[in-house]
Amino acid sequence: MTQAPLSLDTYRLLGRSGLRVSPLSLGTMTFGEEWGAPEDESRRMFDAYVDRGGNFIDTAGYYADGRSEDLTGAFAHAKRERLVLATKYSLTRGEGDPNAAGNSRRTMMQTVETSLKRLRTDRIDLFFLHVWDGTTPGDEILRAFDDLVRQGKVLYLGISDTPAWQIARLQTVAELRGWTQFAGLQVEYNLIERTAERDLIPAAQALGIGVLPWSPLASGRLAGKYATGATAGETAEEPGGRAPLLAATGRVNARAVAIADAVKAVADEIGVTSAQVAIAWTLRNPAVVSPLIGARTMRQLDDNLGALGVALEADHVARLEEASRFEPGFPHDFLAAPMIRRGLTGGTTILPRGAGHAAQL
Repeated sequence: MTQAPLSLDTYRLLGRSGLRVSPLSLGTMTFGEEWGAPEDESRRMFDAYVDRGGNFIDTAGYYADGRSEDLTGAFAHAKRERLVLATKYSLTRGEGDPNAAGNSRRTMMQTVETSLKRLRTDRIDLFFLHVWDGTTPGDEILRAFDDLVRQGKVLYLGISDTPAWQIARLQTVAELRGWTQFAGLQVEYNLIERTAERDLIPAAQALGIGVLPWSPLASGRLAGKYATGATAGETAEEPGGRAPLLAATGRVNARAVAIADAVKAVADEIGVTSAQVAIAWTLRNPAVVSPLIGARTMRQLDDNLGALGVALEADHVARLEEASRFEPGFPHDFLAAPMIRRGLTGGTTILPRGAGHAAQL
């Protein structure tokens, strides 16, 4: 079955909340000269996204040491009421102050006040824990989050880059104590990095949390230029690109190139770009609400937004997923073993909950 074309103003609900967001969110980590686009190009991308119906803007105080939030606030000010602004806390660019970072109540409260000023707003629509620090008690985090919601400074909550078991524990504690629950989960998810399918994405589905993939292009490795036989235009590196870092860290390896080749083959077959195929693939996952696109140029933004019009056939998906296949690991591969499935069902056919047709377990 083909996927119907989408548009930025075909809004989706975020998890179990009533918040309505575009199917692609504009990531502004690239806003600011340090990590990507100068102010004028950032403004062009912001205006183009919003003018086409996009309403979901993602930033963080950590990005470009606050420059991203500053620019986002300036660009969004005149259109604030129609936008969903998301930002995060946890990380710092400073040195020497241990309480300027991490997941504590102190860091959370300080970051919110700074972000409100930079974003020129009286509330943050979606506020994320950015990175799990492994030291702050969960009830401290949850109670502080809930206090911010009750104060009206934050409307919805999100969590990012955290183990699945911690997310499940936090969401359950929040539900039992009557505190605000998480509506969004940001995870790295793309054809090269699919391991979120093991536990993070299933946990989000079970807990009513919408998945917001970051790096759907795997830091540019799925944009076409790393595929075998890419043309000169596809391999040309724009100023500020990450090619040297990717090469130095060994992330352009045989597996990544093979997956990039599969993406390019599908893209060539249906007459679109590799980047559009890679983003369209993430949108097929029913748990995914809105992948984050982080363009550095207007050309990249236009290309990424074109993914909304790409319909992948079942054969395309099968080829992409075969090329990007990964080992589920224990207990998933054990639970899927035919002997175990027969032992659990007595060899009978069981309908999965909500399924419209029989499935052999």
